[in-house]
Amino acid sequence: MFNQSTDRTRRRILRAGAAILALPSIARQGVRPAYAVAPSLGSARPTHYRFQLGDFEVTTILDASAMLDGPWPVVGEDQPADAVHRLMHANLLPETRFRPGFTPALVNTGKELILFDTGNGAHGFVPPPDGGWLAGILGPAGYRPEQIDVVVLTHGHIDHIGGMLHDGRAAFPNARYVMGAKEFAFWSATEDRLRAPEGDIEHMSGRLFASHVVPFAERMRLIEPGGEVASGIHAIEAYGHTPGHLAFHIESRGQRLLLWGDCAHHEVASLARPGWHALFDRDKAQGARTRERIYAMAARERIPVIGYHTSFPSVGFVDAQPGGYRWIPVTYQLDVASTGAKADADRFA
Repeated sequence: MFNQSTDRTRRRILRAGAAILALPSIARQGVRPAYAVAPSLGSARPTHYRFQLGDFEVTTILDASAMLDGPWPVVGEDQPADAVHRLMHANLLPETRFRPGFTPALVNTGKELILFDTGNGAHGFVPPPDGGWLAGILGPAGYRPEQIDVVVLTHGHIDHIGGMLHDGRAAFPNARYVMGAKEFAFWSATEDRLRAPEGDIEHMSGRLFASHVVPFAERMRLIEPGGEVASGIHAIEAYGHTPGHLAFHIESRGQRLLLWGDCAHHEVASLARPGWHALFDRDKAQGARTRERIYAMAARERIPVIGYHTSFPSVGFVDAQPGGYRWIPVTYQLDVASTGAKADADRFA
């Protein structure tokens, strides 16, 4: 309870405060407005993302960040443009512009450093300055090009093989190379590829394959679906996008990861409508069947996924929905998994 003395003191404090506020601003030397003196810096995005998978360490690298027209007809080529626009609008996305991921991935097994795909390089879909960043971002991500032991190519399109060379030389001088046998044979038939119209993806990739991949043929190991890249890393048949396109299953200490290459070109449109044709699929029907099979496996088995063209950091999960699937971008799931695995290891050590 307040006594009379306390009440008088409170009134004096309030009167003194009111008197200070009534003074001209020049008299209130200690009261200054806040000014923002820092310059505007523009938008900023991460360029690499790293997580633990059992004993493996996995890093995704941002190779390009360009806003493009689409996603129609890149996804939904066989559909009216309005159908894709409506799907984008329903998912709070721009209807006619999108920013696909271009995301090579590194897996450090503890014995080898393995790179999956090499990005755009100087001649890919998104060349410098908007793309072809892999060589420049390796350093900030903690690696040197000469540390890479194995380069795995999911397929032969220009945005996956363009980074094989850097300034005209081997970008990864100590690496061995792995590619699907069927895929290598297809692109090695350069004369057949160059019969496609100039500017067509097959024509452009055929030319780049001859200059960027064929020179490494003697260091290239060709594998079939089911083939082993390293202990815990195996190829999965994912044909249709290209004749020998491969995905990869990665597992360490019971923790699993699916790296699916180009089984999606947009995390909403491709998954919501796996039957829609993709512009860059060579075999449209087979590509659609592959998407359905790969998405169903990822959803059923709740496997985290690296999707090359999903938005960076290009890691997420797949959930089955009526008529299709949805992409759930990773947040903290993999941190929980790695923390739990470490706790188990410590407990039983």
